[in-house]
Amino acid sequence: MLPRASSVVLASALALVSVGPARSADPVFKGKVAPTAKDSVPHWPDMPKAPKGAPNILVILLDDVGFADTSTFGGLADTPELDRIAARGLRYNNFNVTAMCSPTRAALLSGRNHHRVGFAAITEYANGYPGYDSYWKQSTAPVAEVLRRNGYSTAAIGKWHNTPEWEISQAGPFDRWPTGLGFEFFYGFMGAEDNQWEPTRLYRDTTPIEAPNRPGQTYHLTRDLTDEAIGWLNEHRSIAADKPYFLYLATGGAHTPHHAPREWTARFKGRYDKGWDVLRQEALARQKRLGVVPRDAVLTPRPARIPAWESLSKDERRLFARQMEVYAGYVAYTDHEVGRLLEAVRSGPGADGNTLVFYIVGDNGALISRLPAYGGDVTLDEELARIDEIGGPKVPFNQYQGGWGWMGNTPFQYGKTIASHFGGLRAPMIISWPARIGTSGSLRSQFAHVTDIVPTIYEAVGIAPPVALDGVTQQPFDGVSLLPTFADADAPSNHTTQYFELLGNRAIYHEGWMASALNATNSPTGKADAWELYDVAKDFSQSRNLALRYPEKLAELQVLFDREALSSSVYPIGGGGFLSDSKPFATKDKVRFDFFQGTAMIPHAQIPNFNRSFSLEAEVMVPAQGANGVLATYGFRNKGFAWYVQDGRMIYENREGVRGDIVASARQLAPGRHVLRYQFVCETCEGPGRSRKPISGTARMFVDGVVAAEQRLDKVNLVNGGESLAFYIGRAGGSTVSEGYKPPFPFTGKLERLTIALD
Repeated sequence: MLPRASSVVLASALALVSVGPARSADPVFKGKVAPTAKDSVPHWPDMPKAPKGAPNILVILLDDVGFADTSTFGGLADTPELDRIAARGLRYNNFNVTAMCSPTRAALLSGRNHHRVGFAAITEYANGYPGYDSYWKQSTAPVAEVLRRNGYSTAAIGKWHNTPEWEISQAGPFDRWPTGLGFEFFYGFMGAEDNQWEPTRLYRDTTPIEAPNRPGQTYHLTRDLTDEAIGWLNEHRSIAADKPYFLYLATGGAHTPHHAPREWTARFKGRYDKGWDVLRQEALARQKRLGVVPRDAVLTPRPARIPAWESLSKDERRLFARQMEVYAGYVAYTDHEVGRLLEAVRSGPGADGNTLVFYIVGDNGALISRLPAYGGDVTLDEELARIDEIGGPKVPFNQYQGGWGWMGNTPFQYGKTIASHFGGLRAPMIISWPARIGTSGSLRSQFAHVTDIVPTIYEAVGIAPPVALDGVTQQPFDGVSLLPTFADADAPSNHTTQYFELLGNRAIYHEGWMASALNATNSPTGKADAWELYDVAKDFSQSRNLALRYPEKLAELQVLFDREALSSSVYPIGGGGFLSDSKPFATKDKVRFDFFQGTAMIPHAQIPNFNRSFSLEAEVMVPAQGANGVLATYGFRNKGFAWYVQDGRMIYENREGVRGDIVASARQLAPGRHVLRYQFVCETCEGPGRSRKPISGTARMFVDGVVAAEQRLDKVNLVNGGESLAFYIGRAGGSTVSEGYKPPFPFTGKLERLTIALD
């Protein structure tokens, strides 16, 4: 059975319907209008109403968490809240995602394969092919829009990574933001990640905001998101208690940067000192005792690119163990915060057990990579010097060693982005619905896919998915309802065929068999299309490649993959890796940018690439008492620049990793109108935005055309990667670049215009 055929799980209920009123349609007046009120009959429009007994829906999605990271599925990171809901619900150990965040989220919220929605990869990798452009297709209506039209309140809180990056600005357009895709309320960050201590990408609906300052609390984004979710839930119960809700919480945990309160990371001191080789073996043993993997599951070998733990130096082992302690603390803290929301769901007014909870523990497996613990180009000694700060606000971007990601994906091969093997595909899932499932704590092992969630929701609610919505014919589901598995642990899997593809890594699952192929970058041989074959009905971890033994079966599955790929806009294979320079950014081909007073935060989509020769020019009015404050700042604590006035002197501070340069004028600014200018002349750039990193050149500052300071800068890295980067004028925001002032440090004069000119 192919996915498109399987999408007719509710076929008997399907009819050509358009659920609820269209946003632009006026309600039909069913009364009578006569010359006088006496002879007229009033009529109020019918409001959408959910079916009687429809459950509340709560979908929780964690980020970059491996199959074996949590204690619930054999890991060392304590997750008592996940344990608690697992003991009361159903544990799914054969649930699969797409191997990357944006594609998984598109499939999760639409019920269709990610290429159909337009998200073959993250939006940063978008290009002009239909499956890859990151424009959410109108023919794949998101579940929030359908539920909203069927009488649900809807809210999305947390990470949103499904809006084209060039559309993330105060100017919109907003129809591909959460509030344009069926969610009536949104609070969270736009993009792949954000600093948990000092976020720079926070939005309330479509308005950029600064992180709130709550007296008596040290800010952390995960707690903030939980507070907002609980607040929204309580408001809903207070105002519309008889109306069901759909709440989608997508935490930043445990995506980079790995940030957690110190008391949480301290809980794991010494727990990872044995290293990834030994701990991976111990994880498999725990998984078997817990029953979340079969007793005959085999541990797959360590990839050659990951060093043996014992081959590392003593200093490396100390640093790398600390990295994993921080990550585990982040996972445990995220579990605690999710638990606060679950407790509010269970204990609040109207909590009668009729809440259907999907708790998905990861969107793409754990990441297997090597990034420095401290941002920028740093050495081991520099990392060790700040080892106690890892996980805290002074380390704005930190990651762990790839060996920990490999351990987190026990017992599978590979990890995040590798859609050919279960390390990047398999995610634990818990489903809880006391009113229907009870509190059995049972295991379910049917093959399932992230596209199955929406069909399950529709069947649970009792509504038929629309065949047409606002005049647009809807694509059929690729997923199937999981409801039959709720009552029967031995129910057959109705999802019998599923393709996987991401960045050229691909696979096809069909009736217990799986064919897998790596792209050339990830292939051990350096060659693509070396297809492997696994009998995953008997080989849980994909440990035995049977391609040579069963070539006919492999050929059959290759043909099936081609058919699925053609029907789902998968081609050209690897299209998500074709980084396109033609994306329609507003900044494209511009060399001059003018920003005016009152526009404080400039989002990623409107920021030019500074990794070239450029200048900043500010038209200011200095009052009689003098002026201080930020003129412009870009980046975060360990990457970027800050241009400001302090004690009347103009200062430019460059920051790259643990290194920084300060250029300062000797004379104070006199009262009156001035044109202030900073100029960087790059000496190592190879073209607009392309350079050896970091680059070097000469910095000069001018007051009314006269040179006020000059200095050479040897390490400049201002690539606009969009990750937690923001540009502020007139004040500092988010993560401060400079320690020389305390944010927001607004400019106390008048900043009339700030102009950026690019070479």
